Amino acid sequence: MSGLKATRAGMAAISLALVLVAPCFAQGFRAQQAQRRQVGQSTKPRAPQSGHHAGQWLRQYKDLPPDQREKALENDPQFRNLPPPRQQVLRQRLQHFNSLPPQQQERIINRMEVWEHLTPEQKQNARQLFGQLRQLPPDRRRMVASAIRDLRAMPPQQRQQMIDSPRFKSTFSPQERELLDGATKLPLAPTEAGPEQ
Repeated sequence: MSGLKATRAGMAAISLALVLVAPCFAQGFRAQQAQRRQVGQSTKPRAPQSGHHAGQWLRQYKDLPPDQREKALENDPQFRNLPPPRQQVLRQRLQHFNSLPPQQQERIINRMEVWEHLTPEQKQNARQLFGQLRQLPPDRRRMVASAIRDLRAMPPQQRQQMIDSPRFKSTFSPQERELLDGATKLPLAPTEAGPEQ
């Protein structure tokens, strides 16, 4: 049973990490647009971008076999315009994504979609929270990650009550409870019923 709890805690930490790392797919696909803006394109007008981002790309190709998905990445015009080191990072991330079970792939895509719609301030808060989580010792990180998962399954009012409860005050330090509070207030992933309001 403790092995199952450790696995779930590890998955919660990975889930939080994925929502922060997975957007690198999107950042890579947008990198060329940023470079063009810096250089200043004055040659010919371009059609407005369709808002294409990594979550959409993965959703579009998720039903393909992994080898065809990788081929689709190689043929993507935005991907082909990236520097080779950036392409290699994205290839590795896609290979990792391809190795996951379909249910986990769907969760990642949903988290990426949610990430794309966070405000810049929410993204910054999420990065700070993940940075704080990474700095915790491994056993504390597992406990906090498990608590984040459990709290996110509760209604918002109940979350705050739990964080302020004597049990949480005796289990978690003030800094850890602050991290829990911040993590549960971010819309990091949709709930079963849809994204949180």
